Amino acid sequence: MKLTSLFALLFLVNPLLAHAGKFANQFVEFELPPSWVCLLESTEWVCQNQQDAEKKKDAIIVLAAKIQGDQDTLDQYVAYLKNPKVYTTPDGKQVTSEVRYSQNKTIQDHPWVDALHLESEIPGFYTRYLATVKDGIGILVTYSINKNKYQEYSAMFDGMVKSLKAFRREGGLNAAPATSDLFKNTKIPSGISGDTVFGSIQGAGDEKPRKKASPFDDPMVFYGSIGVGALVLITVLKKLKK
Repeated sequence: MKLTSLFALLFLVNPLLAHAGKFANQFVEFELPPSWVCLLESTEWVCQNQQDAEKKKDAIIVLAAKIQGDQDTLDQYVAYLKNPKVYTTPDGKQVTSEVRYSQNKTIQDHPWVDALHLESEIPGFYTRYLATVKDGIGILVTYSINKNKYQEYSAMFDGMVKSLKAFRREGGLNAAPATSDLFKNTKIPSGISGDTVFGSIQGAGDEKPRKKASPFDDPMVFYGSIGVGALVLITVLKKLKK
C-alpha cells in the first residue's frame, strides 16, 4: 500500500485531521496554526493559542463583519488606516499609534486593504488590519502581536493572510448593522478565559459570554481525535510489515 493511500485511509477514519488547520465562519476562511482556536464573542470571532498559556499572551486575531453601509468602501478603508489612531487606556494614558503602511492588496484574487500599525489596539503590540467588502458586507480581520515577538510570528501570520478568503454564506451571519463603524466597533474582548494579558489593557466589564464555534474547537476533542487517528495509522503500518 502506498503512503498516500495510508494517509487517505487515515483521513477517512478521522476526517478532522484533513481540516485541522483551516478555520471558516460565515464570511472568511483561512489556515489556522496548530493549537489555535476561534471562539465567537457576540458578533466577533476571537482566535488565540489555547494550548500554551504564555503563547496565548503573544498574539490574538479578531474577525468581524457588518452590513455594508455608505462608509464601507476600499477607498475609505485605506484612507482611514493611513491615519494614526488616538485613544486613552483605562489607566488614563493617551496613546497615538504609529502607522507603518496602509495599502491595497490582492489576496486569493480578491481586493483587500492591508495596513500595519504599532499600538493602535493594544499598547506594545503591532496590529495588522485586513479589510474588504464582499456581497454586501464589510469584513475586518485584525492580527495583533506583541512587538517583542513580531519576528517570531510574522511568517506564521503572513501564511494566514495569504490563505484568506472572503465570502458570504447564507443563514446565521454574525454581523453588526450598517450604521455601525467596522473599525471603531471592533474591539479585543477582555477576560478571554480569564487568563489573558489583554483583559488588563482593555479594562474589566467588557467581557462577553462565549460559545464554541463547533465541538472540534474544544482542544480536548481536537487532540483526542489526533490520538485516535495516530493509533489507526500505527495499526495499519504494523499489519503491512507482517
